[in-house]
Amino acid sequence: MESLQAGSDVLFLLMGAVMVLAMHAGFAFLEVGTVRRKNQVNALVKIISDFSISTIAYFFIGYGVAYGIDFMQGAATLNEKNGYDLVKFFFLLTFAAAIPAIISGGIAERARFYPQLVASFILVALVYPLFEGISWNGLFGIQDWLEAQFGARFHDFAGSVVVHAMGGWIGLAAVLVLGARRGRYGKDGIVSAHPPSSIPFLALGAWILSVGWFGFNVMSAQSVQAVSGLVAINSLMARTGGVLAALVVGRNDPGFVHNGPLAGLVAVCAGSDVMHPVGALVTGAVAGALFVWSFTLTQNRWRIDDVLGVWPLHGLCGVWGGIAAGIFGQVALGGAGGVAFTSQLIGTGLGIVIAFVGGIVVYGTLKRVVGIRLSPEEEFQGADLSVHKIRAEYPYNE
Repeated sequence: MESLQAGSDVLFLLMGAVMVLAMHAGFAFLEVGTVRRKNQVNALVKIISDFSISTIAYFFIGYGVAYGIDFMQGAATLNEKNGYDLVKFFFLLTFAAAIPAIISGGIAERARFYPQLVASFILVALVYPLFEGISWNGLFGIQDWLEAQFGARFHDFAGSVVVHAMGGWIGLAAVLVLGARRGRYGKDGIVSAHPPSSIPFLALGAWILSVGWFGFNVMSAQSVQAVSGLVAINSLMARTGGVLAALVVGRNDPGFVHNGPLAGLVAVCAGSDVMHPVGALVTGAVAGALFVWSFTLTQNRWRIDDVLGVWPLHGLCGVWGGIAAGIFGQVALGGAGGVAFTSQLIGTGLGIVIAFVGGIVVYGTLKRVVGIRLSPEEEFQGADLSVHKIRAEYPYNE
């Protein structure tokens, strides 16, 4: 009976891992649909290469940093409990690899390819696992302290802060270190528009991410016994709220509309297991409006050239998700309880600090040592890849 249960949990978690793995195709097509056509090949190669680099970094270093586990053991030992620990690694790897996938969208069209792979390795090996271990494995006793002081630990069921805010705030650091694309902002204050190259590809990416997100959230239970229909419905409601808010606030703009569901899903990850569905709907709606407002502000007023808006989408909506879990998870608002608003604020703030400082250190160091920016000629032609002969077959626009 125990073996049967272990096998069921392995299959359950493996399905989740595969669903989240498929989300990386969503990241790829979201970027392909947003960047100019001359950079589409780079976006595709970058996402698939980043995942492979992340696998190596997380297997040999990052997973051990977060959970104190290494895989330098015999195959028979690793396959105990039907290999549950290995499949758990696979599942959590897909989360870790989302960090460079998120960053990729922010720094698109002007970052050098191989230095970005180096950055991905360092981030997945060291920076991300540090906060992951604090939040999900109780490293350094911070969670115990929060529980003792405020009655509950920092709660992030599926990664609003641990994954998305981390990726978004590292992405902001990378964008600031890298600088804007050439010609994006003129000295006279004029902002040159670079509209999405393919709304159908952008929409495809949004749909792939939306579907895979149910594996991201629901399978975060990590066992069949712990699975919750509440998480599934809350994910659906937050997605719905994000779409409708982005539709209204974004005035039917298709780019905003297709990022709306992602904003809602980012925000609901943290509290999807403790919110009432109405609370999830409100959380998603606030996130959809927040994305539209903050994307417009960062691009046009603050002149931050974050190509896909990863800081508004993942960074700010992830922060909102961490805070929203502390609001709508309260019993007084129909939630299941077990959360403390102050713990949510402190945990979310700590994630921001680790992510932003880590991003500045990693990208600032690479900038000084090897350089991370394409030359003007490379940026004009497209991305820095050894696929130049392929580009000749594509009628790129500028």
